Amino acid sequence: MPTANPPAIRVFIIDDHRTILWGLERLMASAKPPMTVVGSATHCAAALDLLGEVEPDVILLDLDLGKESGLDAIPKLAAKSSARILVLTGVRDKKVHDQAVLAGARGIVEKESPAETILAAIGKVHAGELWLDRAAAGRLFVEISRRDAPPKPDPERRKIDSLTDREREIVAAATANAGANARAIAESLGISESTLRNHLTSIYSKLGVDSRLALFAYAHRHDLARPKS
Repeated sequence: MPTANPPAIRVFIIDDHRTILWGLERLMASAKPPMTVVGSATHCAAALDLLGEVEPDVILLDLDLGKESGLDAIPKLAAKSSARILVLTGVRDKKVHDQAVLAGARGIVEKESPAETILAAIGKVHAGELWLDRAAAGRLFVEISRRDAPPKPDPERRKIDSLTDREREIVAAATANAGANARAIAESLGISESTLRNHLTSIYSKLGVDSRLALFAYAHRHDLARPKS
């Protein structure tokens, strides 16, 4: 019994050069595995309008669309269609390539690549694989690992978080009344001057400052010039 031919891979092309569109359509007409261009657009707005109607398997996207950025369009295309996105670009900047993959593209193939390479990339991406060279995969692994790593603790944030609400209030009052003496600040807070000095000693110790002037600078640098909300 003869084996049934696999269904053609449905490709949608987004490129602002009509000669490129024409050439890709002719290229895919004789592709193995079979491919068919189900639609094309020269800008992203038109593509978004058409994607729901033609239901492609793969979107072949140029990054440089004249006044538009294909890079910015990747999340929108991914939200509109379940098609896998393959970037076909003349942009040589590897950082831009990496950004495209991190945004949701399944691979990058350069426009000057041989025809068989472009067709192979479409086939691999359609099959659920990534089309990346080893160097790109290594860069992306490092970038993703860096993004997933827990943020480094901020030593200044730990100091600030050690302040009590009352101490935050005193820092704000002392900062707002930088020219006032201790007695005036204590009266504005409804406490004795001695109590204020005890609080300031604790605050200086926690924040690693040694004077009201240093406290004033620290408070403005770390947004402590108003009471904690």
